[in-house]
Order: sequence, then C-alpha cells, then structure tokens
Amino acid sequence: MENFKSHFVFNRSQRNGILFLLLLISGLLYVFVFVDFSEENMLDTTSPEIIEIQKELDSLRVIEIASRKPKKYPFNPNFITDFKGYTLGMSPEEIDRLKRFREQDQWINSIKDFQKVTKVSDSLLNEISPYFKFPDWVINPKPKKNYNKNKGCKKKSFLQKVDLNIATLEQLQQVSGIGEALSKRIISYKEKLGGYSDDTQLYNVYGLNPQVVNRVLNEFTVKTPKEIIKMNLNAISASDIATIPGISFELAKKIWEFRILNEGITDFSELEKIDGMTQRKLKGIQLYLTLD
Repeated sequence: MENFKSHFVFNRSQRNGILFLLLLISGLLYVFVFVDFSEENMLDTTSPEIIEIQKELDSLRVIEIASRKPKKYPFNPNFITDFKGYTLGMSPEEIDRLKRFREQDQWINSIKDFQKVTKVSDSLLNEISPYFKFPDWVINPKPKKNYNKNKGCKKKSFLQKVDLNIATLEQLQQVSGIGEALSKRIISYKEKLGGYSDDTQLYNVYGLNPQVVNRVLNEFTVKTPKEIIKMNLNAISASDIATIPGISFELAKKIWEFRILNEGITDFSELEKIDGMTQRKLKGIQLYLTLD
C-alpha cells in the first residue's frame, strides 16, 4: 500500500511540470476547437494582373501546340500520297477519289477542280489551297500566237518533225504550253533515260499535260531511239519490274503477283485486269518487257 501511494506523491518540480503539461494540452485543445484551419485562397485570380498573365500563358501554349504540328510546304495536289492526305486532314474517301481520278491519267489544274474531284469541305479547302503549287504550264501558259484552236493544228509528217533526242530548249519552247521549266524537264528526262526510245515516254515527264504532249509530238518524234534490252516478264522479280520508268514498286508488285497467280502471262492484254494499270502504262512497259 505504501508503494502504491508513492506513485501519487510528487515534489515541487514534478508538480510544476505536470501543471505546465496540462496548460499546454488545454491550449492545444483550444486552438484545435476555435481556430479555423481551412485554406483560403490568398491569390486573387480575378485581378487584372493575374488575368493578363493568364492570357499570355494561353497564347504561349497555343504557339507551342502550333509549332508541334507538321509544317505545310507548297505541293502539287495531283500527287498527294495517303500519308500526305492524312496530315492535311483529308478523309480516306477523299484521298481515294483523287487517286482514282489520277489513275485515269487526268489532271487537276485548279482549286475548283480539286474540290470537284475530292469533294472536300469548304473549310478544309480554304486551309490547304494556299499551299497548292500547280505546274508551270498552268500558272504561266505560253501565249498562243500561232495556234488557232478553232482551225486545229496541221499535222506534220515523220520527215517534217524534229528528232526529240536532239531537240533544244529553244525549239521545245516554241510549242504552246511549254515554258522554260517544262522544256528543261523534257531534256532532263531524256538524259535520265539515256535517250528516248519511243514517243510514249514523253507522257512520263512530270507536269506535262496530255494535251501538251500531243502538241509536242506534232513537232517532234523519236528518230534515233535508244536501244532497250528487254526483260522476260515471266522470269523477273518485282524489283526488276519497278526499274521500268513510270512504274511504281506497288504496281510492279501487283504485276508480279498477278503473274505468279496465273502461272505466267501469255499476252500483255491480261495485265489490263490489274488495278491501277492504264493503257499508257501498258504501252510503256511493253518497251521494256517480253513474254518469252
């Protein structure tokens, strides 16, 4: 009993300590009960200064987002790939309409033509049309001083025509629709081929309208054709077919797969069944292939 009583006997220093502890606990309880600890927004977001800073941050954010978007550069709308069409905001259906139109060897020569063929919306057209870059013969057509459309153009005989493989820039530019840029492309393509082998190769020159090609071929023709070593279509690979000018690897692969599926080709006319094959392309590949 005496030991138990000793636990409740404190000296003066201990009693002062206990009193201080009680006062501290009471003070903390008072603060906890009567003091409001809810957070207050010390920053006035409605002040003119804060609003101005917020506007500046928003504008910087818009600039940053715009800088991350793919940059647009001038391009010829006749040659829009699937990826290019996607980045422009075109739908797959709109891209397919353009591809089908071009596969018929037809050309888009104006913004109006582009919308008529693809059926894109006015808003998208207004956004991308400033970047359209049409060929030189569309933008700067050569004045038709000596060409009378109503009377027609008198056809020249083979002997009257100039050899296309020796034609100069100046001679080519005498043809209506042929400017400096296109005449250079005709000669550059000739150098790439090592010389024209057939008149039909002229249709492969980038930017040449079929009507302009016809006018060129009324003044020029291939008189000294470059010899072509032909390949056997029934024995070569898709990569070999893709080396033919004007034939993409995608079309070359289709031709190769068609040959494998049919266990060989016996007549070039069979290739007309291939998607993307045109009469002009068919004539072009016959310059480089045989069916031996």
